[in-house]
Amino acid sequence: MKASELREKNNEEIELYIRERTDDLMHFRIQQATGVVENIRAARELRREVARAKTILNERKRAEQKQ
Repeated sequence: MKASELREKNNEEIELYIRERTDDLMHFRIQQATGVVENIRAARELRREVARAKTILNERKRAEQKQ
């Protein structure tokens, strides 16, 4: 998901998105350990999506603190 799409969501939706992506990453790692995974780059994409969402949440928290 693009950052612009994440910015349209509220904080609760972003936190839910982070939890879902983290769970997906955990399942991916289990599949990778068993040798089922063909697309190894998917893990990188999941990590980046989580980081992108966390960055947006932190930006919002810092903006609230400045006010």
